[in-house]
Amino acid sequence: MPPPRTRGTALRHRLAELRGPEVPPKALDARALAALAANPGCRRRALLDGAGVNKTALASALGSPSAFGMSQFAFMRGNAFEARVKADGGAELLRLVHERLDPSAEPPDGAAVPDLTAIGPEGRAARTALALREASGSGGWALLDHPMIALDVAGSPAFLEPDAVVVHPDGTWTVVEIKSFPMLDGSADPAKVGAAARQSAVYVLALEEVASRLDPAPEVRHRVLLVCPKDFTNLATAAAVDVRKQRAVTRRQLARLTRIEEIADTLPEGACFAPDLPREQLTEAVESLPAAYAPECLAACELAFHCRTRSREEGAVTSLGRSLRAELGGLTSVDDVLAAAHGTAGDPEDPAVAALRRAAELRAEALGAALARQEGTRQEGTPCP
Repeated sequence: MPPPRTRGTALRHRLAELRGPEVPPKALDARALAALAANPGCRRRALLDGAGVNKTALASALGSPSAFGMSQFAFMRGNAFEARVKADGGAELLRLVHERLDPSAEPPDGAAVPDLTAIGPEGRAARTALALREASGSGGWALLDHPMIALDVAGSPAFLEPDAVVVHPDGTWTVVEIKSFPMLDGSADPAKVGAAARQSAVYVLALEEVASRLDPAPEVRHRVLLVCPKDFTNLATAAAVDVRKQRAVTRRQLARLTRIEEIADTLPEGACFAPDLPREQLTEAVESLPAAYAPECLAACELAFHCRTRSREEGAVTSLGRSLRAELGGLTSVDDVLAAAHGTAGDPEDPAVAALRRAAELRAEALGAALARQEGTRQEGTPCP
């Protein structure tokens, strides 16, 4: 008799059915996790990411292909730069860590670079945890190249692969993020640095879970090392980035996510997101999951074009931005907003309704004054008979 199916096994089987029995799962990386944490109210993304659905293929099958993602040229350039930084056993990378984060420690000569190869993500995560434990007690430097760490996301494990983790002689751990965008005169694009900080915060959270299972628990440093090309060269430079704020926000947002099994239980019988299914069936399955579209999704989600079209068709005010949605209170559609502004609906005591009506009055006055000036100018220019 086979052993009874545990809750975790049953959930994995259910998620495999949702993405399609023959479809391999797509790994949930830190970039996707950071985007998910920034929009925790989107059940659609939470379930699709948790099930390992390839949203790029799904968007194409729905007729709304996404332009989101890194170009092949940028991908190759990033890989070449990372290989250069990690050459010679990571000597340059360790030098930057020592210089920027731990100058009082002994120079990282002859640092350990443990072998992290194992079968499957679970095996690699276990091997990484063992290597971190051994390195923390060695009293020397260690470089973990592309370790595998796991983070629980809404009841489903996500396996993450940071560029590198460095173990210091005092046993503390540092996340290293390597990017191909340049640092010009010691500073980089703030938007790109912010995205890298949010991504690194996810790695810090996952490492803290690993550290919590060790005794004594090593410290995961809240300052990560961002390594980038210097100016317009291929030489490496680095900056320490404090991610405490991003870590706190990400932890709070991930805690708000509804558990994956609860979302899956709301789906209709037979729902599946395999990209080879008919478009009508896929559309019905996707639309059965509530979405929380905002313009920011265009830079973070492969399904953004599809969700934007649906949001505009429904007249949802979220398609105009989260800040505007917050200002409008209980008015959730464009029709409701227009009706409130024109005085045909809405509670006059509602501050949002009152502000809309006042704005409509001011607009009418401004248009009336402009029309009067235009009419006066026209009459002045009329020649006498």
